[in-house]
Amino acid sequence: MIFNYLYNMLYQIFVLIVPLVTIPYISRVIGPTGIGVNTFTYAITQYFILFGTLGVNLYGSREIAYRRDDKHKLSKAFWEIETLLITSITIATVAFLVYVWFSKEYQMYYLAQGVALVAVAFDISWFFMGLENFKVTVTRNILVKAISLVLIFTLVKSKDDLFIYILITSLSVLIGNITLWPYLRKQVTMIKFSELSPITHLKPSLVLFIPQVAINVYALLNKPMLKIFDSIQGTGFFDSSDKIIKLLVALLTSLATVVMPRVANSFINGDNEQIERLLRKSFDYISFLSIPLMFGLAAVSKSFSIWFFGQDFAPVGQVLLIQSMVIPIIAWASITGNQYLLPTNHNKEYTISVIAGAVVNLILNIPLIIKFGVLGATVSTIIAELVVTGIQVYYVGQEFSIRMLFKGAWRYWGAGIPMFVIVYLLDARLPISLASLVMEVMLGICIYFVLLIAMKTPILKDIYQMLRSRIKRV
Repeated sequence: MIFNYLYNMLYQIFVLIVPLVTIPYISRVIGPTGIGVNTFTYAITQYFILFGTLGVNLYGSREIAYRRDDKHKLSKAFWEIETLLITSITIATVAFLVYVWFSKEYQMYYLAQGVALVAVAFDISWFFMGLENFKVTVTRNILVKAISLVLIFTLVKSKDDLFIYILITSLSVLIGNITLWPYLRKQVTMIKFSELSPITHLKPSLVLFIPQVAINVYALLNKPMLKIFDSIQGTGFFDSSDKIIKLLVALLTSLATVVMPRVANSFINGDNEQIERLLRKSFDYISFLSIPLMFGLAAVSKSFSIWFFGQDFAPVGQVLLIQSMVIPIIAWASITGNQYLLPTNHNKEYTISVIAGAVVNLILNIPLIIKFGVLGATVSTIIAELVVTGIQVYYVGQEFSIRMLFKGAWRYWGAGIPMFVIVYLLDARLPISLASLVMEVMLGICIYFVLLIAMKTPILKDIYQMLRSRIKRV
């Protein structure tokens, strides 16, 4: 499982690595307004992508995990789900083009973003995730991301190149998805079209689609609402902070993506003890990683934002300081929701949690954005995520002990808080530079681990034994 986690973590990084590597360059070349336009058009396009996918990614991965021991059933399910996906994406693309036709601004940028909508029809990563084959998605995307990186630095030279930047990013998604298809030959067989019944997957996928709609309400709604009630620059500031948060969250939620098929398989086999063991371990590892990431990012947020994004993006520092609070919250929800509720068919409970979060975010967004701008949107997001996670933890607590899940987490808080205080005070006194940031990060890591050792944290022994066993095998 640990290697699948590492592979999926790398996959998530590669999905985000191009924009993150190019942010220091792009933010300076395109500026806050250009970043805001990209963010706004991307957010709108994502809603069409959302309605086009119909919850297939989550549903498809789960269904493949259920059938992976029977090649015929596996192949039949794949072609049925993929046929459904292509049909829904085609409808969504037509609707998107109609929207762009009647749009009064940013039409060129919308069309460039629309390539990513078409790309979704070719996205079969859900199939390999269901098989727990994460190596495939990693190895096939490295080259594509590397090429796009080179193209961005080569072709994007001024504010007038925003269209080119968006197009390169969208095309990399399309090409990356297409390159996964050759790997299907050994995994699935061809099924007669007359045997396929794609429509049978529509209703169950819609069950997962509803919560995805709710999730995207509070995940994407902030950006267009900031443009409407604040400014396009505010949209860019929020998105810049959000990209950093998403990268760190991707590292953490990869664990849930890896564990989900295993939990689904254990559920089908009625192995509740295995499910409890996976939950307990996952929560411990997630807390061990997410809490120091939150405190570490918050401590260096102000100097990091100026160094990374440029002086024009100085307001991002304050946003990042506050938004870092959401890291462990989302990480815990990835365990309770994606790792337990969904693979064990607690779809109703999952849906309730994300709808509640969406409603809270929608209610709070307008007054908070009008009053506090970008910071208001950030606070609204944190509260919404707290609501989602709180409800999911409640439902999980009806089956397992909450105390068991968070047992030992106090050590991570006990090590994280002193680390934050020391690094934060140091960051305020050092000059803004890469050397200073590296020193602060290394100091923070040392403080965190020294304190964990002093508190005799059990997870350190587990990690040591795991690494030792791997070295011996090599």
